[in-house]
Amino acid sequence: MDLLDLLILFGIGLLAGVINTLAGGGSLLTLPILIFMGLPPVVANATNRIGIFFNGIFAIQGFRSKGATIDRYGIGLGIAAFFGAILGSYIAIEVKGETFNKILAGVIVLIVAYMLFGKKNTASVEERTDRKTQIIGLITFFFIGIYGGFIQAGVGYLIMAALTFVNRFSLLKTNIIKVIIVPIYTIASIGIFIYNDLINWELGLALAVGSSFGGWLTSRWSTKIEEKYVRYFVMFTAIGFAIKLSFF
Repeated sequence: MDLLDLLILFGIGLLAGVINTLAGGGSLLTLPILIFMGLPPVVANATNRIGIFFNGIFAIQGFRSKGATIDRYGIGLGIAAFFGAILGSYIAIEVKGETFNKILAGVIVLIVAYMLFGKKNTASVEERTDRKTQIIGLITFFFIGIYGGFIQAGVGYLIMAALTFVNRFSLLKTNIIKVIIVPIYTIASIGIFIYNDLINWELGLALAVGSSFGGWLTSRWSTKIEEKYVRYFVMFTAIGFAIKLSFF
């Protein structure tokens, strides 16, 4: 890869870091870009996780610098997702080539539909953190971990929907817990992909530098960024990627 490719990936990583920290969906951009650059789908899927991991770590530091605390329940959900991601990552290794591209295109369409038509819970309701709800949350996030380990793209929306529906957390708390969960389970995926020699480190680190900066910046200044404009950009771009993955 030449310097231009690395600079492009840095820029895409920066944008993905902003998107992932605001809500989710950065992998709807980074994963197709890696495939279009010539990486086999399974290698692109594995390489993408480097940026995801560092984006989460730097986003956590950004939130902490603004006074947010690390939620122990979020760590527990991350551990549940960690075990699910082990299974999901092995599934990802077995699903290769055109099949993966078709699955990714389908996932993109579903996530974009959710972004268009999914309702946000803006009502002020009491949080649910009793023991029964916590157990339901742990089971839910085990399965979310399977999905995250498999394909990652759009997992932020699944996490936010689960935390809103199961625990009735506020949007701010949901975002903070999300950036705790993702790097925890991503460790499992990275370990499995390293063991199977599936990561392109040059491209992965270029993504990681951009994603880290984007995540840190957005976690500090997210209140000044209009999320709806970011969502529109992701939707239109992702649909274009889905069409290319499916037909070209």
